Amino acid sequence: MNIKNVTISPIGIIHTPFTVNDKLPRQGRFSEATEGFVELDSKYKVGLMDLESFSHVILIFYFHKSKDYNLIQTPSRDNKPRGVFATRSPHRPSGIGLTIVRIKAIKDNIIEFYGADMINGTPLLDIKPYIPDIDCYSDASRGWLEN
Repeated sequence: MNIKNVTISPIGIIHTPFTVNDKLPRQGRFSEATEGFVELDSKYKVGLMDLESFSHVILIFYFHKSKDYNLIQTPSRDNKPRGVFATRSPHRPSGIGLTIVRIKAIKDNIIEFYGADMINGTPLLDIKPYIPDIDCYSDASRGWLEN
């Protein structure tokens, strides 16, 4: 297998009340009242057109403070070792994370949101609208979390 390196430049910065020493929520869903905001690079501002018509967005970001990873990890919600790709751990080979957040307001190049679960200063890689009939599968299993 010939895999090439990929270079991705952040499109903005995510600002939250959390520092590296804070206990971060496991998911934005567990911190729905916690506010944050995206400061989008102004050259991408026009790309926000019509985003305010959605209630939620998917923020794709880089775990910039997470340097090491193991392919087998023991999740905090379990006592059994699991493969990293069967977890949502921030300690990943690619360092890529995602969170679904609820839009509070969009002003100029700023997206205010609820549901922050990332460290202040997190590099933002992309924004996608959350579309319930596309992004939600009612018959999806919870995998090892079923137990």
